[in-house]
Amino acid sequence: MNYWLMKSEPDEVSVDDALAAPKSTVPWTGVRNYQARNFMRDAMRVGDGVLFYHSSCAEPGIVGIAKVASTPYPDPTQFDRKSPYHDPASKKEEPRWLLVDVQVVRKTRNLTLPEMRGDPELQDLVVLRKGNRLSITPVTPRHWKRILQLLDTDA
Repeated sequence: MNYWLMKSEPDEVSVDDALAAPKSTVPWTGVRNYQARNFMRDAMRVGDGVLFYHSSCAEPGIVGIAKVASTPYPDPTQFDRKSPYHDPASKKEEPRWLLVDVQVVRKTRNLTLPEMRGDPELQDLVVLRKGNRLSITPVTPRHWKRILQLLDTDA
């Protein structure tokens, strides 16, 4: 099993929005970075663990535990001219952008960036690296376990 941290702006899709969706599952649309797309395409598997992270908000941090709920498939927003994620260079017969469905297992307290930065066991967590702006990053099993301990959950 692999583990991932997936960032979402709460104004677009919050952990509460995901919980309110049918089966607490949302499509992870709008990824427009090749490395993040490749993580979904090449490495994510149904059942992988996900740390649901809110970004671009007052207190960024991990706000939920989720799992990958589908295999990758074309992101329909790349073809929607009205979408901010429209990509005119992407063709239906050769889609450039993919997504996976993510199912929230439970909402957690907000494990904030300062709290993660202050934990010596998380110093090399990818999301904490200087200059990292990827919306999807891998999480090691050691980091996953430590974050669950900090969240005081048995997910």
